[in-house]
Amino acid sequence: MSPISHVFRSLLLLSSLLIFATDVFAQDEKIRVIVFGAHPDDAEYKAGGVAALWAKAGHHVKLVSVTNGDIGHWAMAGGPLAKRRTAESALVAERLGVASEVLDIHDGELLPTLENRRTITRLIREWQADIVICHRPWDYHPDHRYVGVLVQDAAYMVAVPFFCPDVAPLSKNPVFLYSSDGFKKPYPFRADITVAIDDVFEQKVDALMALESQTFEGGALGSAEIMAANPPANQPEARRQWLWERWDRRQSAEADRYRDGLARWYGEEEAGKVRYAEAFEICEFGRQPSENEIRTLFPFLPQR
Repeated sequence: MSPISHVFRSLLLLSSLLIFATDVFAQDEKIRVIVFGAHPDDAEYKAGGVAALWAKAGHHVKLVSVTNGDIGHWAMAGGPLAKRRTAESALVAERLGVASEVLDIHDGELLPTLENRRTITRLIREWQADIVICHRPWDYHPDHRYVGVLVQDAAYMVAVPFFCPDVAPLSKNPVFLYSSDGFKKPYPFRADITVAIDDVFEQKVDALMALESQTFEGGALGSAEIMAANPPANQPEARRQWLWERWDRRQSAEADRYRDGLARWYGEEEAGKVRYAEAFEICEFGRQPSENEIRTLFPFLPQR
């Protein structure tokens, strides 16, 4: 068989696979969510609660780390750390009931290149995403910022047929959301959607126990002294309590900070009972959902 025939057959096979995948997704009425974090812990930290809620309801969630985290530890780096953090991230995803992927881009070296824009676009298309979540494009860490830029740059391109034509374009633009942060410039985070995660808070803490390199060992800015001060691996109950206390403070602070947002979605009385929350801002790029559509995409919000 000639080389041209081989190429033609390969193209036909690829086309058939794309059509099959599109048909399968079209038949599946479940909500499809993809969350981009810069490192193998960011998506888990920022959206682990809502990810668990969607998963419990039978919907499809994928957590993507855009870098491999290979410098995110004070005592190890390179391939061994990247493999370790990929395994940690996979275990978190398993405990949350979702899928995960870690891209092989060096930690601290992410740039908003055309190649990376194509990668993000393909991932969103392949997942047939209804919702895309990422960092805001202004943040203390350059990898976080550039994840936000890359997802923004993909927000229009996911529907353009001749950009990355090897993957079928989306028939409708997803809703793009930013995860919460405390940065004030150029403008503070705005909580458009605030979700109570009380029902899955314990599950989130149990899942995050897998991120040992980042929690108990201190990550990139840790030290032998910090690690020694934390509960050791042979004391799992003490470790869980230590981690629970930190996430109790973090998620309850989020609920308190965005209590008005909770009241909007749950009503004043129920909002006052919420202890833990995760919040999201609607990106001005992508589909602009109505309140009814938001309640459909977030089916764990009260339906009205």
